[in-house]
Amino acid sequence: MSGTVPAPTMPPTRRVAVRELFGIHSDWTVEAFTGRDEHVPEVDEAYRFNTDVTLAILAGFARNRRVLVQGLHGSGKSTHIEQVAARLNWPCVRVNLDGHISRLDLVGKDAVVLRDGKQVTEFQEGIVPWALQRPVALVFDEYDAGRPDVMFVIQRVLERDGRFTLMDQNRVLAPHPGFRLFATANTVGQGDFSGLYSGAQKLNHAQIDRWNIVATLNYLPRDDEVAIVAARVPALAARESLLQQMVAVAALTRQGFAAGDLSTLMSPRTVISWADNVEIFGDVATAFRLAFLNKCEEAERATVAEYYQRVFDAELGESHALRAREGG
Repeated sequence: MSGTVPAPTMPPTRRVAVRELFGIHSDWTVEAFTGRDEHVPEVDEAYRFNTDVTLAILAGFARNRRVLVQGLHGSGKSTHIEQVAARLNWPCVRVNLDGHISRLDLVGKDAVVLRDGKQVTEFQEGIVPWALQRPVALVFDEYDAGRPDVMFVIQRVLERDGRFTLMDQNRVLAPHPGFRLFATANTVGQGDFSGLYSGAQKLNHAQIDRWNIVATLNYLPRDDEVAIVAARVPALAARESLLQQMVAVAALTRQGFAAGDLSTLMSPRTVISWADNVEIFGDVATAFRLAFLNKCEEAERATVAEYYQRVFDAELGESHALRAREGG
């Protein structure tokens, strides 16, 4: 999409109505940019917004609040932030806090570069000082998986007016008026007791306390999830009864997980993979085995097969190619 690139030193340039932009019954207006640059996410017209989480994210943009979005995998936490940013034309950069992200990646480091044909040592900014000086929404994904030394770097900028000190440069950076900070996590810094999220850590409570808003994003209502799967896999869009059955199986796995009968569950992402596989293999049962069943513990597969049988009124081992072609 074309447009004027927002000047790095300028704040947002217009105000938009939340009711018109997101279809939410609210009288809020929020600041937005007129133009788009390369860091503005593309608008996904099929995305379904959760009202409470959308308002929390909008508060982050409008009031410069630090917003942490927590929820189960595949619920669309990061995408939710991106899609709000996309509609505000707000540049957005995501950083995954995996075990390979170091303090130097965030802060910066000296590097040898060629200057006028000679090798010289220059300081190269990390992602935090780079974003801090620009109208950018910085999103830390997998926030509860970050290493302790990395997390203390982030703690410096969690204050709304937090300044960032580059020790090697003897510089103190003030945040740009358009800088915003978000994070996503599967847990809320208490560690993982379910066994689903290996690597999730307990976080410093003083740091968690610095997040102004913590929003929880749960899976969508069934009809909304069906609509998303249909939008992602257009070949099955006309087969609503089949999609309804697929989402019903996913809902049973989530109930089974909550009851302790399963150690894993089907996220909306898994349902989309199942629908993709139906299109590829032309068989509902085969697609289900490849998308989800084979990920389950051996002892739990009978329970999963029972869920499938309950919804489709057929054994999981049977071929359902005709059902796939006819739409379920």
